[in-house]
Amino acid sequence: MTETLPAGTHPKTPPTEKMPGHMLLARLGKKVLRPGGLELTERMLAALAIGPDDDVVEFAPGRGATARLALAGHPRSYVGIEADAAWAARLAETFAGDASVRMEHANAGATGLADATATVVYGEAMLTMQSTEQKARIVSEACRVLRSGGRYGIHELCIVPDGISDDAKAAIRRDLSLSIHVGARPLTEAEWRELFDESGLTIETVEEAPMHLLEPRRVVRDEGLWRSLGIARRALGDRAARKRIQEMRKVFHKHADNLAAVAMVAVKR
Repeated sequence: MTETLPAGTHPKTPPTEKMPGHMLLARLGKKVLRPGGLELTERMLAALAIGPDDDVVEFAPGRGATARLALAGHPRSYVGIEADAAWAARLAETFAGDASVRMEHANAGATGLADATATVVYGEAMLTMQSTEQKARIVSEACRVLRSGGRYGIHELCIVPDGISDDAKAAIRRDLSLSIHVGARPLTEAEWRELFDESGLTIETVEEAPMHLLEPRRVVRDEGLWRSLGIARRALGDRAARKRIQEMRKVFHKHADNLAAVAMVAVKR
């Protein structure tokens, strides 16, 4: 890349009023953008048990926050699959000093990686935003890339309970999509399980957490006190951003009883 971007700024920045929610939060300085927060990410990684014998692939590494945690396990290799070319280049710069790390500009549904190239594949907060067909394509791609016995982990938004009506699910998805300006299609736990099973994966662990992405206590826990204060200061100084955050929180609160975060780890059969 030829320029250094300010922290939290995306290489392609649309107007605040139209900006996807995760991009807006990143612009304000938020690093942890996962529905279950840092704690659920850590629980997913603990279940994946990444170690020196592992070859790891991450779908949509974003700002690289989880990549750093995964690399703490000292895997043999790590490949990040990032659909945004500018972000892929930025991540490549960030991790340029580690010879075991490679960042690829590619789509999670068609990575271009060889069959059975990984022992661990994971992705967070990205399947939720995909259509039914694309969800299946991405999970199938993870299965193709994994060796037999390899582990696949996800950390996504979940609708609860499993028996919720189709009309209620549709209303939740509609409200979320309008609020965050990205098509949001979270599944129930049973639907996530079905998706994995159909792709040849056996679920081993399931962890849930409240969807408290914008709750002050969660923000402080994920970002630390000083970064949280910086996020608040920038939001207070940006009327459009503050309005968007209030709108998102309103929707999250409206559906609080039916939204959760889920982390699943499955093994390729």
